Parts: sequence; C-alpha cells; structure tokens
Amino acid sequence: MDFNLRYKKLNETRPLEENYTIKNLLDDLELSSQTTVAKQNGDLTIEESVINDGDEIQLVQIIYGG
Repeated sequence: MDFNLRYKKLNETRPLEENYTIKNLLDDLELSSQTTVAKQNGDLTIEESVINDGDEIQLVQIIYGG
C-alpha cells in the first residue's frame, strides 16, 4: 500500500502506514499546517484526514505578503 506525494518539485510514491493522516505527513516533513495546505485527490482536506492506498496528496506552501 502506498500513496503519491507532490510537494514543490517532489513527486514520489511513499509507503503507507496504517491510520496515517495528513498531520502525520506534515510532521514527518517538518511542515506546519499554518503555512501548508493539503489536497487529497484534488480536494482540500484537513489534518485529521486519513490517507488511503492510491491517494494523491498535494501540499501547497502558503505565501504571505503585504
């Protein structure tokens, strides 16, 4: 079981652990949910969402400016 991760120039297949969530992924990548938006199979998702076999997860960095 695995999922596809897209983040910046990264596009890779990763093994999937049981009950692995978006929050777990962000923690593993040392990213903050305050500055990163997650999309699961093209739809915006929340940290508590469980990643399923075959899912495509895209992480988008939020840019702040003034």
